[in-house]
Amino acid sequence: MKFSGLQKISLIDFPDRISTVLFTPGCNLRCPYCHNWRIVIDPRPPFLNQKKVIQMLEKQRKFVDAVVVTGGEPTLHRELPTFLEKLHEKGFTIKLDTNGFFPQVLKECLPFASYIALDVKTCKEKYGLLGAKDLSGFLRSVEILKNDGVEYEFRATVVPSFVDEEDIPEIGKIVKGGKRFAFQQFVPDDTLDKKFRDVKIYTRDTILRFSKLMKQNVDEVLLRVQ
Repeated sequence: MKFSGLQKISLIDFPDRISTVLFTPGCNLRCPYCHNWRIVIDPRPPFLNQKKVIQMLEKQRKFVDAVVVTGGEPTLHRELPTFLEKLHEKGFTIKLDTNGFFPQVLKECLPFASYIALDVKTCKEKYGLLGAKDLSGFLRSVEILKNDGVEYEFRATVVPSFVDEEDIPEIGKIVKGGKRFAFQQFVPDDTLDKKFRDVKIYTRDTILRFSKLMKQNVDEVLLRVQ
């Protein structure tokens, strides 16, 4: 297992925990608003290997006992479940971020993860704009989380043109019966497609309106907005 980098301390990536964030290279999607696009489309060395990462985590255990694995897309890597098992055996609490397109790998990770964040990026009809051709794996992952018992959230970054008000009911159909849905504010920064660096973001009131629509489908709706 290799990693494109890490963030030693994060106060926001794992609910109610201080964590270290690990970034895996590569992704099956090409979201034009992606901020981590460099490790997605052209991951380059030097990479951190698994042994080095575990050594670094052990050294800062007194400060951090939680690990977030994100990307890129972590479940693209078949060795991910084995890596998470090793972290779990060492007593680390694990959160996994995923786009859900590799349900078998996700399922193998569940015994070792305490929290899963699964991106529901848009409605089914718009996923093709992100490079997705087959949604069957993604939809299977959604159902796995609904039925497994692991703590999880579905989440959407509210990017204008990808998550508009008319899309919310359709996204709601995907996650209907789920435990938790989080709306995250989009930050127009260093994105893959330069057009999204100047996008006018939704106001808090607009995202609040989205959340009221989503409450018809899930038990809890969270807002992560500025």
